[in-house]
Amino acid sequence: MKVVPGASRSEMSGWLGDMLKIRVSAPPENGKANAAVEALLAKKLGVPRSAVTIIAGKVAQRKVVEIQGLSLSEVMGKLKLGDKRA
Repeated sequence: MKVVPGASRSEMSGWLGDMLKIRVSAPPENGKANAAVEALLAKKLGVPRSAVTIIAGKVAQRKVVEIQGLSLSEVMGKLKLGDKRA
């Protein structure tokens, strides 16, 4: 996924090729943007915040996220993004 910190609002922006783009209003300092990404994903997926973890790219715009308790197809279905890839 690609994360854009410091946005005017937090939202799922859609797809950039095969990468999900997420905008968060939190600044990219002291892990605030990462925490905002994890919280936004948890809320959208209906899972506890503790079930969402950034496992790679903590200091980069491109991140890899692990979501416990859901398969990839369940994540895609809950986000309703399965048919919006460019």
